[in-house]
Amino acid sequence: MPTEKVAIVTAAGSGIGEACARRLHEDGYTPILLSPSGSAVEVADELGGDGFEGSVTDPADLATLVETTYERYGRIDAVVNNTGHPATGDLLDISDEAWHDGLDLVLLNTVRMARLVTPIMQDQGHGAIVNISTFSAFEPSSDFPVSSVLRAGLGSFTKLYADRYASSGIRMNTVQPGFVDSYEVDAETRQRIPMERPARTAEIADTVAYLLSADSSYITGQNIRVDGGLTASM
Repeated sequence: MPTEKVAIVTAAGSGIGEACARRLHEDGYTPILLSPSGSAVEVADELGGDGFEGSVTDPADLATLVETTYERYGRIDAVVNNTGHPATGDLLDISDEAWHDGLDLVLLNTVRMARLVTPIMQDQGHGAIVNISTFSAFEPSSDFPVSSVLRAGLGSFTKLYADRYASSGIRMNTVQPGFVDSYEVDAETRQRIPMERPARTAEIADTVAYLLSADSSYITGQNIRVDGGLTASM
């Protein structure tokens, strides 16, 4: 059975997820990738890993991803819970359905993944999980109301999980990117960022890789902003 480290990355067909997959491959992980389209399969094929089509909002897709990975490799060392962006709109115009969809997309995806991988990591005696969040979980933005509210909840879950499973050798942290170059960033937004540019996806991936590595072995339960100075709060 292979002994190389194994990392699951969701929404890994492009953007931050793909950058994380490529960086973790460079760090010696076999990447196991999920996305709703075939793009994650293509990236995984290129990197010598396994790719799956599926959604982080579907518990059955997540179960298939984890169970198949464990059957093939006998281990899961790292997980990156990346996902898309929930609905936007004026605060009270957002429908109940959109709020529930956002809950599945940015919070319950992590809860469900944790249920699946935690027993495996406990048996191994180690594991590390990084959740991709957003700067607006720390400093809420009316431009991203669903994301701001529900990813604040993700930060709370991260802390609760980290405290509960630290003694099992399992760590969980959250990365909170600012604006990233995988999306168009206009001139007005750039002026709001002290570094005057969006992050490169590789810069987010570097932080994720650090938090999954032994170099961060005493870091857990943290919400780490990688936003170029965008948020003002201390």
